[in-house]
Amino acid sequence: MEKKILVTGGCGYIGSHTIVDLVENDFEVISVDNNSRSSPRILEGVEKITGKKIKNYKVDLCNFDDTCAIFQENEDIGGIIHFAAYKAVGESVEQPLMYFENNLVSLINLLKCVQEFDIPSFVFSSSCTVYGNPDEIPVTEKTPPKPAESPYGYTKQMGEQIINEFSKASSAKYILLRYFNPVGAHPSILIGELPIGKPANLVPAITQTAIGKISQMHVHGNDYPTRDGSCIRDFIHVCDIAHAHTLGLQYLINNENSLHCEVFNLGTGNGVTVLEAIKAFEKVSGVKLNYTIGPRRPGDVIAIYANNSLVKSKLEWKIKFSLEDMMSTAWKWEQKLKVDEKFYNGKHSQLN
Repeated sequence: MEKKILVTGGCGYIGSHTIVDLVENDFEVISVDNNSRSSPRILEGVEKITGKKIKNYKVDLCNFDDTCAIFQENEDIGGIIHFAAYKAVGESVEQPLMYFENNLVSLINLLKCVQEFDIPSFVFSSSCTVYGNPDEIPVTEKTPPKPAESPYGYTKQMGEQIINEFSKASSAKYILLRYFNPVGAHPSILIGELPIGKPANLVPAITQTAIGKISQMHVHGNDYPTRDGSCIRDFIHVCDIAHAHTLGLQYLINNENSLHCEVFNLGTGNGVTVLEAIKAFEKVSGVKLNYTIGPRRPGDVIAIYANNSLVKSKLEWKIKFSLEDMMSTAWKWEQKLKVDEKFYNGKHSQLN
């Protein structure tokens, strides 16, 4: 491709995997990431996989002038994939204003740049949290959103609304990708998830408990109206998620979109309980996990998984990785981190 793609949050978990997928599909990529929630060294893994060095701008997207300067320096940006956001549900409950400010101001600043610099394509990292506690599952793109269960979820709902309204007055084209629970690591085990402090997401909590970083894991509730009492989620491999962003961008570039703003669910379509996920990990790793059942956690929805027929049809997206693949690559990544702990910024390997 002649034009560059700007990936915001490119040093983050899904952003770094998407950069790999974009490069493997002949896109030129630049990243912006202030590394407040990520390690810049993750791009070294990206370089080893792709053979390409990725330039990262250490910029806070909430600063409009600094954000604007990236576009002034790179006049050939042909599209944006926007990941950069705070994403911990529990933290958002504790610090809602921080989440509203960071996640929404950064988005608005980027959309101002879309307008000012005539950027034609924009892919937004949304979330199944926009559905809240749905009345029926699996959810489709037409499932009415319910009140979000957390400020993080509200930032995704508001972000979608901002983009949808802006798209009506914009010449650019937009895709909103609502993904479910990304897990696992790149098959090369050169990049993966680097949670800061005690992980809020299930699979890093599982792997860190298995390796001994966490002494005991807590399952948040076993009294939900589900088949084993634990929450149901739709776990999907991060590389499958990443490839959907590339397909979405190609879809917009090739003018295959029927609307200025389209929405797609990214999930496997299979609901897996927390306890089933733990059993799958134990089977793949051979490690018996030390966990206890604790109280419910504020902000968690009871059960959600995707109807993914629309994205399969329109973007020709296919799922390549199984639940066992997700757990296996996540475990290998955790083992690699133990060996290479000093390589990464200390704040990503030290737990409270």
